[in-house]
Amino acid sequence: MFWVLLLLLAWAVAGTACTRLCLAAVHAAAMETKEATAARDHDLTLYEAAFLSGGPRRVADLTLVSMARQRRLLLARTGWATVVDPRGRDEMERSVIGAIGPEGQSLIEPVRDAAAAADAVGSLGDRLVSAGLAVPAGARDDIGAAIRQVRLAAAVVAALGAIALLAPAQSDMPAHLVALWFALPFVLTLSCLAIARIEIQPYARWASPAGQRLLSALVRHSGGGGDRTYLTSVAVRGVRAIGEPDLRAAFAHREQHHEALHRRD
Repeated sequence: MFWVLLLLLAWAVAGTACTRLCLAAVHAAAMETKEATAARDHDLTLYEAAFLSGGPRRVADLTLVSMARQRRLLLARTGWATVVDPRGRDEMERSVIGAIGPEGQSLIEPVRDAAAAADAVGSLGDRLVSAGLAVPAGARDDIGAAIRQVRLAAAVVAALGAIALLAPAQSDMPAHLVALWFALPFVLTLSCLAIARIEIQPYARWASPAGQRLLSALVRHSGGGGDRTYLTSVAVRGVRAIGEPDLRAAFAHREQHHEALHRRD
């Protein structure tokens, strides 16, 4: 009955992982506090929408695109940023200008990294968390770790099932029935992953349920064209929403530079 021991181990691994994912999801849902309910009619700023959609880096991208469209920052196709107007109109713009440095020119990727790590973006995130609109860093990490554990559990269950089937027969149980028993915990792990994928929207890593509702409302009411609509699209969808060829080339070059640095490391 060696396969029974493996089956019990498979159930233990799958059950532990799925339980952790469920608890992490419940804990994240509990983050929708009274403050979030009170903020139901809150009008999101573009910076807030960017943070809730893509985190600190999305805020940095939005600031770069906004300044470039106002001709106060030049983003070259080669991936360089050049300051045209050194007077930042808010904390985010001043963070970007400070990240570019006193020479007034820098590659876009290090500017993005430095601006995303600036105190202004950190304070913005803290305010959104306090308002119940953003998911705290601990909850994001818990959900991510739980999902990775469920994926690992699915692989372990499959491996244990393979071992049970390949081991010399020690019982009268047909092989297809043994496989069926191992399929149950395997299906459990896949079901948890499928539910997590459906329930967690693309921007839910940063936005709480209340924040997601405000983002949806912002998108619904952002039609009509104009600069505000354009920047709203960039805030929610990221740089892939950029329409200008030159700007798209600048950010595409940035991504290539970022990938090259990772390969070098």
